[in-house]
Amino acid sequence: MTALIPAYPEIVIALVIGVVLLADLWLPRERKVVLEWICLAGIALAAAITLALLSDGTRGYAFSRMFVSDPLSNLLKVGAYLAVAVTFIYSRRYMTERGLLTGEYYILAMFVLLGIMVMISANHFVTLYLGLEMLSLSLYAMVALNRDSPVSTEAAIKYFVLGALASGLLLYGVSMIYGGTGGQLNLELVARELASGEARRGMVAFGLVFVVAGLAFKLGVVPFHMWIPDVYHGAPTAITLMIGAAPKLAGFAIAIRLLVVGLISLAADWQAMLVILAVLSMAIGNLAAIAQTNLKRMLAYSTISHMGFMLLGLLSGVVGGNRLNTVDAYGSALFYVVTYVLTTLAAFGVILMMARRGFEAEDLSDFKGLNARSPWFAWMTLIVMFSLAGIPPTVGFYAKLSVLQAAVGAQMVWLAVVAVLFSLVGAFYYLRVVKLMFFDEPADATPLAEGAGVRMLLSANGFALLVLGLMPGALMALCLDAMKGSL
Repeated sequence: MTALIPAYPEIVIALVIGVVLLADLWLPRERKVVLEWICLAGIALAAAITLALLSDGTRGYAFSRMFVSDPLSNLLKVGAYLAVAVTFIYSRRYMTERGLLTGEYYILAMFVLLGIMVMISANHFVTLYLGLEMLSLSLYAMVALNRDSPVSTEAAIKYFVLGALASGLLLYGVSMIYGGTGGQLNLELVARELASGEARRGMVAFGLVFVVAGLAFKLGVVPFHMWIPDVYHGAPTAITLMIGAAPKLAGFAIAIRLLVVGLISLAADWQAMLVILAVLSMAIGNLAAIAQTNLKRMLAYSTISHMGFMLLGLLSGVVGGNRLNTVDAYGSALFYVVTYVLTTLAAFGVILMMARRGFEAEDLSDFKGLNARSPWFAWMTLIVMFSLAGIPPTVGFYAKLSVLQAAVGAQMVWLAVVAVLFSLVGAFYYLRVVKLMFFDEPADATPLAEGAGVRMLLSANGFALLVLGLMPGALMALCLDAMKGSL
């Protein structure tokens, strides 16, 4: 059993899924919220084990070195636990009012979490693919959870078809790497084979193109972004939050595992690809968001631009194929994705709390005069929009600043300038929401109400965006230490 210690958190989550499956058979429909308590208890236990592993700071392997537990994986898992737990709490009333608070919702959500955890700890192409498919198949089903909505069904079909295509591209790229490295699938052995000079670099470079394409789809960057606006818009808002928050941590993890751990010898090749993806994502994401009147679609295009920013940190760790300021660059990218997930939770938390039975608070017009109806909601939304725009003193400002510093340190000043220009474009549509809330007349005078517990959680979420913006040192140090212990 000691050999399985690195995988204890995954084992706990798998056992919780079994308990939820059995409990769902016996609980009446009006008592399904008990399943949430079971899930949260399991997540808390897994988090305690993961924190113990994180404090230990050592690297451990399981399943013939196909699975790795290191500071990076443990930090990302803690972030995933937090994101999924907060999603459950924010979504409870929304899902109950729409008759979607079923056992299937909790089971699929826990499978999403398990898939994220497996992806984060993958040290082998097979493990990575298993985690990826567990995550993807669960999300396809969750998008289609509201079977009475043709919009949700259409979004699920689009997501499934494009996701299957991306998985095929990834598998094809892996097969090329497998052939080019003499039959290696372990990421560390792939890196060793490439460093030895015995690999068939042409074949591996060919496979790299398909691997980056599959990875780009999972991150949702241009030109593999087509699914994001439709899925964000078509899925129930609670499911949109499940898609938009925790899986971003898994996307960052597989980028590090594939590109930095396994294919660092081809850094010059994948860096050039990431430059193109980053610039296109920041350009199209920000420009397309300006034209949106639906807040969920606006946040979808915003996600595309933010993932482009995160790529800046990834590609800044190497220059001309040589490592340069590696820990600082990758640490800034890790800090960016963690704080982005925290901001996304608050953004969709506001939308979920404003929604009510028969009403989806997802149009920009729904936020007109919000300060007159509820100053608390308006100020929470303002903090979120400022953080997404990168305006001080919120954490979004420091996150963008750290990534820009990494790009400048990597001698890519022109890329940092481009990123700043598109950030200014992005500030327009974020500040437009603030203008609607504080300077327009309310379009709806219906009072807003929410339970005190959820209101306190959202307040803590918004407060965290301010505190981390004013005092980012502790989290940044944690991200840097995680990268040092994992590279």
